[in-house]
Amino acid sequence: MQPGTVHSGDLSQDSPATGPHRSRVTGKDAADSAAPAARSGRAFYHALSGSAAGLELGLSVVVCTVLGMWLDKKLGTEPWLMLACLMLGLVSGFRSVLREVRRADRRAAREAAS
Repeated sequence: MQPGTVHSGDLSQDSPATGPHRSRVTGKDAADSAAPAARSGRAFYHALSGSAAGLELGLSVVVCTVLGMWLDKKLGTEPWLMLACLMLGLVSGFRSVLREVRRADRRAAREAAS
């Protein structure tokens, strides 16, 4: 039987323990030190999230209309539930578009202020 080794489980047992390797960048320095690639990636993300608002509008209208048509067939109330669900889909879709516009306005105001 081999004698067991006594160690703490660290891979580098001979190295002394040190503090964190990175220093934090806070405040205005963080915005100034952003790499151009990070800025363009952030701009791409914001454009993509803005284009998703149009997709939300279309999907909410289509899903609500199909749900209304299905309910009309089940309950025999054609075309009233389809029209009511169509209005509900339009309202919810425009609400998501307006929410995204407000977010974009806030981002633009923050960028103009800095």
